[in-house]
Amino acid sequence: MYPMLKPALRRAWRGRNTVQFGVTPAHAVKLGPVDIPTGSFLELLDGTRGLPLLYEEARALDLSERHVDLLLSRLAEAGLLDDPRSAGAGAEALRRRVEVIDRQRPDEASLSLVHPEPGGGARRMSARRATRVQVRGAGRVGASIASLLSGAGVGLVEVLDGGRAEPWDVAPAGLDAAAVGERRDVAARRLVRRSAPGPAPRTGGTEPVLSLVVVAPRDGLAVYAPSPDTAASWIASGTPHLYAGVIEATGVVGPLVLPGGTGCAGCLELRRADRDPQWPRMLAQWRSGRRGAVAACDLGLATAVAGLAAAHALAFLDGDLPASTGARWEAALPLLDWRSERIGPHAECSCGAAAGLRARPEQDRTAAEGDRAPGAVPAQDTMAG
Repeated sequence: MYPMLKPALRRAWRGRNTVQFGVTPAHAVKLGPVDIPTGSFLELLDGTRGLPLLYEEARALDLSERHVDLLLSRLAEAGLLDDPRSAGAGAEALRRRVEVIDRQRPDEASLSLVHPEPGGGARRMSARRATRVQVRGAGRVGASIASLLSGAGVGLVEVLDGGRAEPWDVAPAGLDAAAVGERRDVAARRLVRRSAPGPAPRTGGTEPVLSLVVVAPRDGLAVYAPSPDTAASWIASGTPHLYAGVIEATGVVGPLVLPGGTGCAGCLELRRADRDPQWPRMLAQWRSGRRGAVAACDLGLATAVAGLAAAHALAFLDGDLPASTGARWEAALPLLDWRSERIGPHAECSCGAAAGLRARPEQDRTAAEGDRAPGAVPAQDTMAG
């Protein structure tokens, strides 16, 4: 064990004997009381010393081994300690690829805060390289999502789209100007390779299981009112899928659909028809109508949607359920006031999510339906000494 205080958290003394780790309420922790020898010992926790050397230096500060053990235990319980060397063989192999890990140090630092156990950040960075994500769409939103996922360390990012890239597909985080006139799928594959922090990991001849599909078509209507038929194979195979796009200067992220567990495209369509009996009639016209105009897809909004969708996708791949799970987030220009709408399972939908919800305990149903919003975690006191 080579313990280190998480470098991602800034430190400040709140007074003579209390140290605060972290600035923001989401991750801030107070440690106290801390005497002068213990404060000096904290400076030694930089990941370069194993326990034997730490015990030796603690004795020079008149601190016992028991005091060191208790301090380290409480720091670990508070999520303040890291130890990348304890993250396993995969993470160790990644650490040896300096050119890759240097690109991803900010990502690993972020993961170390979200997953506070020692080695949690390094372990999940390694796990990302074994994941496979399919992005459906290579327009301003889809291509940008693909490049962000690849740059964040997802091992295999596939992009599916047809036709040839147009000038209005170009975006700073997506396809470049050289891609205009080229097949979209070919240009997107080149973008993914260029965005990756290093060569794709070896798979040993077997392709990883598809972890997530991101549905980001160039036609924003297919995100705002997704077709249940398109998602039928994902529902049948149990493949999670996330919708993201822009329609008429309105950005949309979600829902993230967990087949059999959350509301799907079919549930969304049925709920809209319940609220507005004319919705199916209008939707059929919109879907069958000819599109001649370039989509109203502002570059700033498209990039914001791509960033939010990529962050939600990464949170899911890292083992969490982001706020788009069974919900959709929308923001329209010019105010960009993000608002969420819960997409609950519909009893008449064939996806089966409503049946699963009825079988769950009342408290679980409440959480699944989104009646409670998560709150910020206040700074906690961790006593040492």
